[in-house]
Amino acid sequence: MKRTGSQIIWETIINEGIDVVFGYPGGAIMPAYDALLDYTGHVHHVLVRHEENAALAADSYYRTTGKVGVCMATSGPGATNLVTGLANAMMDSSAIVAITGQVASHLVGSDAFQETDVTGITLPITKHNYLVTDLKELAQVLAEAFYVARSGRPGPVLVDICKDVQQKSIDYTPIKINKVRGYKALRKPIQQDLQTLIENAGKLIDTSKRPIILAGQGIKHAAAHEEFKVFVEESGIPVSTTLLGIGVLDEDHPQNLRMMGMHGEAYVNNAIANADLLIALGMRFDDRVTGNLKMYAKNAKVIHVDIDPAEIGKNVPADVGICASVRDVLPHLTETLADVQGVAKYKDWYAQINEWRGDTKAHDVLSFDLPANMLIAPQVMRIIWEETGGDITICTDVGQHQMFETQYFQHTRKNQLITSGGLGTMGFALPAAIGAKFGRPQDEVWAIAGDGGFQMSIPELQTVIQEGLNIKIAVVNNSFLGMVRQWQELMHDRRYSSVNMTAPDFVKLAEAYRMKGLRATTIQEAREAIRSARAHNGPVLIEFVVEQETNVFPMIQPGKALNDMTRREISLEKKYMPASMGGGMDELK
Repeated sequence: MKRTGSQIIWETIINEGIDVVFGYPGGAIMPAYDALLDYTGHVHHVLVRHEENAALAADSYYRTTGKVGVCMATSGPGATNLVTGLANAMMDSSAIVAITGQVASHLVGSDAFQETDVTGITLPITKHNYLVTDLKELAQVLAEAFYVARSGRPGPVLVDICKDVQQKSIDYTPIKINKVRGYKALRKPIQQDLQTLIENAGKLIDTSKRPIILAGQGIKHAAAHEEFKVFVEESGIPVSTTLLGIGVLDEDHPQNLRMMGMHGEAYVNNAIANADLLIALGMRFDDRVTGNLKMYAKNAKVIHVDIDPAEIGKNVPADVGICASVRDVLPHLTETLADVQGVAKYKDWYAQINEWRGDTKAHDVLSFDLPANMLIAPQVMRIIWEETGGDITICTDVGQHQMFETQYFQHTRKNQLITSGGLGTMGFALPAAIGAKFGRPQDEVWAIAGDGGFQMSIPELQTVIQEGLNIKIAVVNNSFLGMVRQWQELMHDRRYSSVNMTAPDFVKLAEAYRMKGLRATTIQEAREAIRSARAHNGPVLIEFVVEQETNVFPMIQPGKALNDMTRREISLEKKYMPASMGGGMDELK
């Protein structure tokens, strides 16, 4: 079959089972967009308002479907605008393929109009990238790109295609590959070694008295939810999750202690610090979950299972390091359990954890007596959970609201929280919600953002309208860059620098984009707004005007140990002094 390079692009995408592409056209990618018209009905193109958001939407599409996300942009500024989204996918191990146009091959290196060395720019933030100057290489390169993106530890791959390559024709046969020369998707130990490692891990589990499982996103990538649940219940060991690990086990499961780390539950951090065994599954011991490494879980042995050999022992030395997919390892670990008693085996350990849990509850701001005419961000998250029954897909932005969501929304659906973890990309929520809605069209999808992050992606409201997407958008407005302000309060003597943030009238803004806009300033108004939004068949933006100086606690400050946490102050009266009365949110009198 004779096909142009542009046709090969679209036929490869379709052959990979991808039916949605997020992008923005321009001169160097124009031949591909011209060919797109010939594939109407096979692939749907979503026209974003900024290329970064195409990459973020593709990232979310991958997280909600397990299929490689695809984004597309032109050369020069179009390609460079993808950079943040590619870095986000790299940090969070999301499989996306970015296809960019490049100037004609004879102009490469001549500083032609909108020529940029995008492969050089993206080399550190992609799993691999390609520059295609010869049409004969295109089909093979595209097939490799999808394979590399989704295999092993997933990640982003960029393919930069010269304009003349897109225009020329060649005989074409679809290509499917399962290996790439020089690339090993998974470095598996030989069976004997694996068996020895499993047996050693089993011995550590059998002799431990205070074990805890650290569950990461690798369980999601491996689709190992069922294998994980069996191991958890057979072992009886308590579970804590990383931010991106939320959703690997229902949070109403009695063994799920919830999130660890800088803003995790205080009782979880105490448990990890006092554990005698850590079973790390598909997580990388990021600094936000360990605190000061020199003081991290000093008395604990470590079993570390990860598909990426570079992660094992990188930050925390492993007594048993297993380089493999957690889905392959978990059944074998379950078989090694020598003394299967479930949670009964760790009765004293759970009793200690529950004692710490009681202390944590005493510091919970929602246990305080709060003025009826005030709304705080934790209440917003709790009310969204209560009013939706928790049966929604959530895409958060980055900042205080993101941490409050993890603390006050109980996640009981598989992989229902989509958020930016490693890179912490402000502006993530709205484009991620667009990607999630295409990935899960039957789901009720909510974008939850702060006023700062939301103002970075406002133009995508028109993408929501143009695509007819029924997305609910919650903007938590505290008129600050909240997390930066919190750090300035706690570590810079409340010297607030460049964090006071004004905003447009979000309700009028929503109306300008021809969508419904609502505002809530009290608990009752918040409930009514959420009910009204859910009853409306179409997109709705709700502005929640909240108390300005709410802090996220606990907090592990830089250089501190995991269990050396800054906590919310409490008093016997549990009386609350709002900022409008001269005190900060967490000044309790």
